[in-house]
Amino acid sequence: MVSRGIISSLLTRRAGVDAESFHPSRGFYACSWPRIVWDDPKSQMEKNMRLHTFRHMILLVAIQSLAISAYADTVGIGTAAPFAVLGEAGVTNTGASVIYGSVAGSISTSTVSGLSSPPSAPAPGTVLPPGVLYSAGVASGVGFPFGDALTAYNDIAGEAPGTPLAAGFLTGATLTPGVYTVASSTTFDLSAGGVLTLDAQGHSNATWVIIMSTSLLTGSGSIVDVINGGTAGSPFTGSITWEAPTGAILGTTTSFLGTILSDAGDVVKTGATIGCGRVISLDASVTLDTNVIDTPLDCTVVTVGTTGSHGTGAPTAGTGTIAAPEPCTFVLLLSGLIPIIGLLMYRKVS
Repeated sequence: MVSRGIISSLLTRRAGVDAESFHPSRGFYACSWPRIVWDDPKSQMEKNMRLHTFRHMILLVAIQSLAISAYADTVGIGTAAPFAVLGEAGVTNTGASVIYGSVAGSISTSTVSGLSSPPSAPAPGTVLPPGVLYSAGVASGVGFPFGDALTAYNDIAGEAPGTPLAAGFLTGATLTPGVYTVASSTTFDLSAGGVLTLDAQGHSNATWVIIMSTSLLTGSGSIVDVINGGTAGSPFTGSITWEAPTGAILGTTTSFLGTILSDAGDVVKTGATIGCGRVISLDASVTLDTNVIDTPLDCTVVTVGTTGSHGTGAPTAGTGTIAAPEPCTFVLLLSGLIPIIGLLMYRKVS
């Protein structure tokens, strides 16, 4: 005969088995047939679906984060992106220039004069943090600022010819986003007081590439303007790149936009400003004189809308620091909430 203790032990060790019951009137123990409890297929499917939903939410957040942080810039600029001024043969400044970005010569010619970076002793011009003044210069190989700037220069050359423009055509012209090649000119490409209008056609991330056949020359007081850049008051996240094989000279008080890449010397004359750009000489020096230069990484001097906007001063001047537009703010908030909601859903069914 099997004892009561053995039966109880066998039954209670199995999941899902009903406890045995004693029937005194009948004089024996009775137990129900062992029940094996299986997961409900429908319940398991719901768990899997919620897990997949949670994973998709995380992926969506990652994609949104990339979209929010994305902005257009010179193709291939790489490690040269944080630099406002690069001169292979050095950089010379006169006057109270304000540079919002890093400044450097090459390792072989590292001389940078007339500029200092806090808390160093003040010089006429200032390189403001997070910009860095590289007194020892930077390297020229691939993966370094000059090497990456050269890559960008060659990439742009490979985009030629683009839409051809006649010599002197820039004054008074309106250009939609695209690639353009400007014929050689013996006079100013953008005459004194002249305005070049860049029509973004409703896109705040519009891109222009303008390839000069020789030099880039602007007259005093000339302006490069952006119009129709999308939502009024939103930051300009587009890209304007100029390639000037034989160098660039920006006239006094020119209000300029975009990155200048040259294979010769560059001169930015008294009072000229460069917004959302940089000046880079791959084979010579850069000369500054009481200028304001603001890189695309810190492009807050330019806002876009139906009226023209151009680089007229420092980020704290003019329109001031521009906050992110409301759609971006909403997406940032949503990006923070989605993982929390997804985690709660997943833990509820775990």
